[in-house]
Amino acid sequence: MHMHHGAPLTELNETAILEWHAPTPPSYWSIDIEDRDPSVPRYPALMALHIIFMTLAFFVALPVGISMRALKHPWHGLVVVAFYSLCALGCASGTLYRKLTPDMYEGSTHASHGYLVLILSLCLSALDISSLSRSRSKFSLKPFWQNVVLGRNEVYNLTARYTSLDPEAASEFDVAEMKPLRVAETREPLYVRRNQPIATIQTQDLDDPDDDETAPWSGDNPLYESSLSERTVFEADSPQGSRHSDETLHDFKLPGVIEPQALLVRISQGAFATLERALVFAAFGMTLSGIVVYTGGCRESYVNGCLAHLIKGGIFWCYGLVTFARYLGSFSELGWAWNISPSGEHVSAEFVESLVIFLYGITNTWMERFGVHSGDPYTTKQVQHISIAVMFWFAGLVGMGIESRRVRRWLAASAAAAVGPAEVSEPPSYRGSFNPFPALVIGVTGAAMSAHAQTYLFQVQIHEIWGELLLGFSVLRCLTYFFVWLGPPRSILPSRPPTEALASFFLACGGLVFIFSTEEVTIAAMRKGRDDMMLFLNVAVAITCSAFCWTFCIVAMKGWLKSRSSPRYPLSAP
Repeated sequence: MHMHHGAPLTELNETAILEWHAPTPPSYWSIDIEDRDPSVPRYPALMALHIIFMTLAFFVALPVGISMRALKHPWHGLVVVAFYSLCALGCASGTLYRKLTPDMYEGSTHASHGYLVLILSLCLSALDISSLSRSRSKFSLKPFWQNVVLGRNEVYNLTARYTSLDPEAASEFDVAEMKPLRVAETREPLYVRRNQPIATIQTQDLDDPDDDETAPWSGDNPLYESSLSERTVFEADSPQGSRHSDETLHDFKLPGVIEPQALLVRISQGAFATLERALVFAAFGMTLSGIVVYTGGCRESYVNGCLAHLIKGGIFWCYGLVTFARYLGSFSELGWAWNISPSGEHVSAEFVESLVIFLYGITNTWMERFGVHSGDPYTTKQVQHISIAVMFWFAGLVGMGIESRRVRRWLAASAAAAVGPAEVSEPPSYRGSFNPFPALVIGVTGAAMSAHAQTYLFQVQIHEIWGELLLGFSVLRCLTYFFVWLGPPRSILPSRPPTEALASFFLACGGLVFIFSTEEVTIAAMRKGRDDMMLFLNVAVAITCSAFCWTFCIVAMKGWLKSRSSPRYPLSAP
């Protein structure tokens, strides 16, 4: 809609709206629910079944299947069958609904995009089946019942396996952890220890029989299997060949020189795991698409603004859920859960954030002019949005540069050269990543959009809400960096900074309100007398809390399965 340069209006001007937008046509929602004609048969129950089946498939069966596949759970195949069965039922009910209902949304691509998502999932399942066909693993019901359901590890004869272990020896978490020497003897205050040079970091070798600390766990005991090994879950006769889950995406001990074949395997595993998890986010996109088609939104002159809000708000929403999963402990094997990675060095989570920000900026810089004629002058709104995209572009570049180890060595070259060839100790802060640029970009975006000019006062208020929520995320993320900088991670276990739980909620909720702030939705709310800030915010908070509960259940279920299938080791006190 045309930018209103005066004071925001409090009442709808229908004449001005019709100058820029065509009248809203009937939709599936209007003929099924809102303006239903009792004399004409309608089938909203079929649409309800479609929604239920697809929700169960992509937001219940699919995440559970991904978790089980990462753990090589023997029931993974059963969950895959349930997923495709639910998809088939959902497709059948949706197709039947379309056959019995007139087409109320010409040119809809929801069905075709949905089939593309299903084809991608079928391709991934085919690759998974081909890899399983080469596996020697077999499922046995009795070991599964004993170990998973009852939690009895006797099925593995663990007592016999561990009789030669020293009961006073360190737990496996301590063995695998990268620890500075003589940490236990350090009792100085934190502000004193933070300014002292850190001792040389040593990574304990799990397979080194000469290491005193790991001697009780060495390969001298042929019956010992590490809990990090990737035995087929709940199986007594599983092979030892695969030592890690697919999530790890690499071998625990990397050779000095990575062979091309090994590198190719790591890349393929990483691509598979990424695509598999991307199916959940694709399902969220299809949910938004389905809502738009059923309610008849995002048509004609509304389409560009609608897509901008759905895509950008959806990104913030999804990454808010990912950030909450990081807080719960997901991606801890990569060191992304505010912990020390137990399996070598990886790209940091901040690098991935900066990469996404860079890609968004470099694409959106040129997309802002979509739909305009060549030679048309730049409007104020276009300049505003393009400048924000340029900020994303270059701030993302700076963020990726800071996360590069090579660039960090370049930045430290002057100081290192001043002391000559002597060994230089890294400060404690080098254990973590303290990159403020992703938080800076999101915070500035929130602050700018809080002051974004709009035609109607209600639209201004809604933009203020999600802008302040994004700004709140930025402040809380900076507080996380502050506290973690005072006490860098010292364990492979997730540290769970409480500021990250709040930050993730602000980010997800802000993204959802961003979606709600589309021009078409706000105008419809004003027409029906629903233009209430509290209503919009409370609905967004309720949906976000429900999604966080769903995320918690998925992460907790995966951890429960892992704990039930592996020997338990005590955690040493700090």
